Amino acid sequence: MTVKLRLMRMGKKKQPTYRVVVADSRSPRDGRFIEAVGTYEPRMEPSTIEIDNARVLGWLAKGAQPTETVRKLLVVSGAWEQFESTRPAKVVSQRYARAGRAISPAKKAPAKKAPATKAPAAETADDAEAES
Repeated sequence: MTVKLRLMRMGKKKQPTYRVVVADSRSPRDGRFIEAVGTYEPRMEPSTIEIDNARVLGWLAKGAQPTETVRKLLVVSGAWEQFESTRPAKVVSQRYARAGRAISPAKKAPAKKAPATKAPAAETADDAEAES
């Protein structure tokens, strides 16, 4: 079961307000959800974002994936920075990290050989005089 943090539309016609909910990705947008963790009111001046950061951090730690819009709201509320600071850094092979590339040598295309060139011709008498 894939769990997502996403918006659930509430409010009257042409006057939306949203709940930030934790829901199964297969459930409908305004359907069943596991837990409501915040609200978002875009029509207020300025827009209002109320998110329970502790609950959101718990769900993110369990593997819940936020939608793009919810991720932006989490950045505004400060929950995303808290989550990023607790996440372990990605481990990249030192050999490829130093070289600035992240592909494995097995996937790398073989290098092309340069075409063979002719050996330099022997010096002529004119070249010898020009050097002197």
